[in-house]
Amino acid sequence: MADTVALFTSIGLSEQKAKETLKNEALSCALKDAIVQAQRVRGASGVDKAMGTLLYSMASRLKDTNRLAFLSDCIVQCKLTTELQLAGHFPDCSLTQENHFNNHPQDPINQREFEEACGVGVVITPEQIEDGVESVIKKHKEQLLKERYHFNMGLLMGEARSALKWADGKVVKNEVDMQVLHLLGPKTEADLEKKPKPQKAKVAENEVKAKKEEVAVNGEAMTGEGKSLMEQLRGEALKFHKPGENYKTEGYVVTPKTMDLLKKHMEIIGGQIRTRFPPEPNGILHIGHAKAINFNFGYAKANNGICFLRYDDTNPEKEEEKYFTGIKDMVEWLGYEPHAVTHASDNFQQLYDLAVDLIRRGHAYVCHQKGEELKGHNVPPSPWRDRPIEESLVLFERMKKGLFAEGEATLRMKMVMEDGKMDPVAYRIKYTPHHRTGDEWCIYPTYDYTHCLCDSIENITHSLCTKEFQARRSSYYWLCNALDVYCPVQWEYGRLNLTYTVVSKRKIIRLVETGVVRDWDDPRLFTLTALRRRGFPAEAINNFCARVGVTVSQTTTEPHLLESCARDVLNDTAPRAMAVLEPLKVTITNLPENSKAEVRVPDFPANEAKGSHTVPFTHTIYIEQSDFREVLEKGYKRLTPEQPVGLRHAGYVISVQKVIKDTQGKVVELEVSCCNSETAEKPKAFIHWVSQPLVCEVRLYERLFLHKHPEDPSEVPNGFLSDINPNSLHVISSALVDTSVKGAKVFDKFQFERVGYFSLDPNSTADKLVFNRTVTLKEDPGKI
Repeated sequence: MADTVALFTSIGLSEQKAKETLKNEALSCALKDAIVQAQRVRGASGVDKAMGTLLYSMASRLKDTNRLAFLSDCIVQCKLTTELQLAGHFPDCSLTQENHFNNHPQDPINQREFEEACGVGVVITPEQIEDGVESVIKKHKEQLLKERYHFNMGLLMGEARSALKWADGKVVKNEVDMQVLHLLGPKTEADLEKKPKPQKAKVAENEVKAKKEEVAVNGEAMTGEGKSLMEQLRGEALKFHKPGENYKTEGYVVTPKTMDLLKKHMEIIGGQIRTRFPPEPNGILHIGHAKAINFNFGYAKANNGICFLRYDDTNPEKEEEKYFTGIKDMVEWLGYEPHAVTHASDNFQQLYDLAVDLIRRGHAYVCHQKGEELKGHNVPPSPWRDRPIEESLVLFERMKKGLFAEGEATLRMKMVMEDGKMDPVAYRIKYTPHHRTGDEWCIYPTYDYTHCLCDSIENITHSLCTKEFQARRSSYYWLCNALDVYCPVQWEYGRLNLTYTVVSKRKIIRLVETGVVRDWDDPRLFTLTALRRRGFPAEAINNFCARVGVTVSQTTTEPHLLESCARDVLNDTAPRAMAVLEPLKVTITNLPENSKAEVRVPDFPANEAKGSHTVPFTHTIYIEQSDFREVLEKGYKRLTPEQPVGLRHAGYVISVQKVIKDTQGKVVELEVSCCNSETAEKPKAFIHWVSQPLVCEVRLYERLFLHKHPEDPSEVPNGFLSDINPNSLHVISSALVDTSVKGAKVFDKFQFERVGYFSLDPNSTADKLVFNRTVTLKEDPGKI
């Protein structure tokens, strides 16, 4: 078995996947034969992961094992290199290997017919894709111009895929999107409006939608699909309890004093919903916290309630002022205003008094087991669990007076948590001055003790927390009831995780210490300060949280969904500017050397009423190096010696007169002539340009990690620090940007036409502006 697992992992399968495969006898036999066949041709180390993926796909789908050797050879010989070509093992494919074999059951296999049926050796060039999509769009151009973005784009994709059978679907889709954008321009407000539907269809759709709606919260299923976050968070929508009706919640513990406590609670809150966002001030907030902020503040806001920002400041060793201010800044940046800013330390005296009461009631005791003994879930029972109450009261007082060393004594609660952990610690000794109380205290309460009691003290109605705290719900209820204080209701929701990143404080500190990133706000990270610095609008992050939805299950999402939300917001809010990242000098020979005109550029071309700015147009301009080629190739539409091109917004078409090169043969300058675009033949393309520009630094970012799950040992055996993408940051120190950005302030955002969305970085100076690329204009089709 071990040998077979090793064989399977040698082609790129994870150990877990290999073991799962072994459970399927037919599949494991077929895969083993396929690998042996492949290694016979390529050698033991010659089967890479891509080839291994195809072998696995083939073995898991092929029904006729007589063909296994033949198909293995085709994969090894690189005749079948894509899943599209290998789709021959799906019975619902129209023309595939399986269909080919069914139609040609006789041996030997007709090699020519097989290769023709499976696209062997067929290469679809980018130019062919561009031409194929262009002909499809040309066919529907009239209707496209009439209906614009309400046109059924699926029709274009279907016809393009039919015409380009063996092309990569993602590349085809990207080309369709780009050509549609070129034809129609960016979406207008009218394009964003929903297309009206017949009444009957709408009614039927609403019925289906009602059935589909499903966002799970504590087992209650509902949905957030198509709804704003506020709509999802309406009290009725989430089926949460109403204030004062805590006892109606499943699992809520009712005691003889519950109803009296709820009555007093209602007198204090007046029936208003109260929530809290309770971060520990020992690190910077990340994208997962954005969901917590939106859920806690958003639920209160959606239901006319209030939300407290409460710092859980019970560990003085790790708390710093910068974290307190940073957390509040991020909450306000996301658009929320706390009803009040509170601290767990506000209640230190009251929490201590309650601990004394807990001992008197026989529910807590002072223990002398060491910290190492208390770790994990199989903690041995404390020999001090049944010590006399009076003795624990005296010892707890001695703890408070500093008469024990750190780790020499703790206060533990007599209860068993849902995960089986016995007698959690309520107080421990720490001789570290507190950020707010100084040396007043040397004993500090733990989360398990503090959290529910602070919720009770603040009369929180809904204690919203992530799913991992479900194991603490019973202890939450137990402690409040053991002390006969008001008991809120704890509700759990799924935490939000992103791929291609790490968010733990410890790992980010390692990234900073090793110089991989500059600090907590390095734009390649997914802390909220990093996202703000990179240029993500707060609105986009809130929209992202709404699109993920309020789910009880843990959500792992890819960054492109967040990037899509950013594009949606920035398209409407980021004014346009022109920037050239890799400049090529262009001299316009038929303009006087001292000529200078002002060109008006709309800030938002789709809605020119939103304003404009002017940029100079002179004898010398700069274009992107990639917008010129010496040799005209099929499908290339920009500037060549034989092909003129238009200049965006300028009203001119330029034609090459002379190509100037340096001693190494590199093109360093073009001499061109220009003519008015109204009199010239319409060019195939319009390019951006700059004249008398600002020299700026531009920082282009890619994913920080190479793998989706850099913390997963099965994906990254050598640890997350070994998975750093060496191309995650590309700095262009002398990019040229038009003068409209000259007065920009830090975090101001722009769309650099045809390049991407950018934000002004805090490193900018009066002498040199620095821009961070937030996202490209379109999602990269190469991203997985």
